[in-house]
Amino acid sequence: MGSKAPKIGITLMDTDRGLHPARLAKEIEDRGLDSLFLAEHSHIPTSRRSPWPGSRPGHTDPLPEMYRRINDQIVALSMAGAVTEKLILGTSVTLVAQHDPIWLAKQIATLDFWTGGRVILGVGFGWNEEQMESHGVDFPKRREITEEYIGMMRALWTEDEASFSGTHAQLEPSWAYPKPAQPGGPKIVMGGGTGPVLFDAIARYADGWMPISARDSLAERLQPLKDRFEQSGRDPKDMEVIVCGATTDPAGLVNLGKEGVTHALLTIWPEDPDDILRTLDEFALIAKRARKG
Repeated sequence: MGSKAPKIGITLMDTDRGLHPARLAKEIEDRGLDSLFLAEHSHIPTSRRSPWPGSRPGHTDPLPEMYRRINDQIVALSMAGAVTEKLILGTSVTLVAQHDPIWLAKQIATLDFWTGGRVILGVGFGWNEEQMESHGVDFPKRREITEEYIGMMRALWTEDEASFSGTHAQLEPSWAYPKPAQPGGPKIVMGGGTGPVLFDAIARYADGWMPISARDSLAERLQPLKDRFEQSGRDPKDMEVIVCGATTDPAGLVNLGKEGVTHALLTIWPEDPDDILRTLDEFALIAKRARKG
């Protein structure tokens, strides 16, 4: 654990009413921020059977309209990568079970290859049951499907003649290039709250955790995951911890870095381009203050 602030980047729901993804990425990099992480939803069934996790307990708040207007995540990040040099390109998160894992592996590998290894893959299990049904996903099995798909993707990223055999995914020996620029492929960081089910999954097949938290301290919540990493024979120092919706208090960001958080993502909620730019200016100043300690 260090005494410096973690990397500080931006996460948002990038919509067709906001900045062009290439312009957004340039504005972020030009302000000295470290990363751009984008969310995804392929579509939102109008039935709204699945309650929005952001709703208040005991209430049914409407799903924000931006959820139905999100740009394609990988296409937008490709535009961002083409006009930047150092900006980390991340997903917050990718709903892996809703994808064809062979195509997703190809897309991520291509993006990582041509951007010189700047990709981090945030992964989520998903909350919208009817959305998953549209993709042919059995909702109760989404966690085990995600694990197998990631296993197949890692094989495609690392093996010359890649193959995989599982309950939900099969791949006969196959060639697939380009391979990612990062050896072994991009870091895979799992989104979610806390608890043994999630932490077991992270320790078993991921590289770290992506919680949503505006807290100044995560030490108490991090310790069980560090313990689980050690029990799996892995070094907690190698664990990525990327916080979405991180605190905007510079001192809080420094404290998160001390506790082992590697990356703090500040959330932009406005869709209006001018409001996005004003928020970026505010966040750049926060990052500057945090880096001074």
